[in-house]
Amino acid sequence: MYPKAYIDYLVHFHGDRDYFECHEILEEQWKRDGRKREWLILIQIAVAFYHYRRGNSSGALRLIKRARTLLEEARGMIRRLGLDEKELAVLLEEAAERIARGEPYESIELPIRDRSLYEQCQAACAERQLVWGQASDLTDIDLVDKHRRRDRSDVIAAREQKKRAKAEGT
Repeated sequence: MYPKAYIDYLVHFHGDRDYFECHEILEEQWKRDGRKREWLILIQIAVAFYHYRRGNSSGALRLIKRARTLLEEARGMIRRLGLDEKELAVLLEEAAERIARGEPYESIELPIRDRSLYEQCQAACAERQLVWGQASDLTDIDLVDKHRRRDRSDVIAAREQKKRAKAEGT
């Protein structure tokens, strides 16, 4: 019923708290699915919490506010994804307030209202030997600073190949 990318997003969001991976997964879904707002909201939430955990309060606050604005326009879409849009709005507002007050990062749980989705995500989490709802490991530098520490050799190689092809006129 739900795209695999969405299930994977929820597993990463609530299991290993890999918000960077959440962004990567749903960005691909967003592109394939006509750039629908519901995916953008969830991408912005993941990136906001990535920034919040890293101490980038201004970036986190900006993205949470954007997600909150988009949520007002896309409540029905969020509901169709099995989330409680009213609870999500409250959750985003509370997170924005915590960030604005300079409070430290805390892991959150997105308000999943579809019981079967929740159970499917928990099962997927268990398969990967992750604990659903576990707090983020703030000492895991590879997780906290993933954008700086990831292997980008494939991206760099693809860019170089594109440059060569362009230079050769193909």
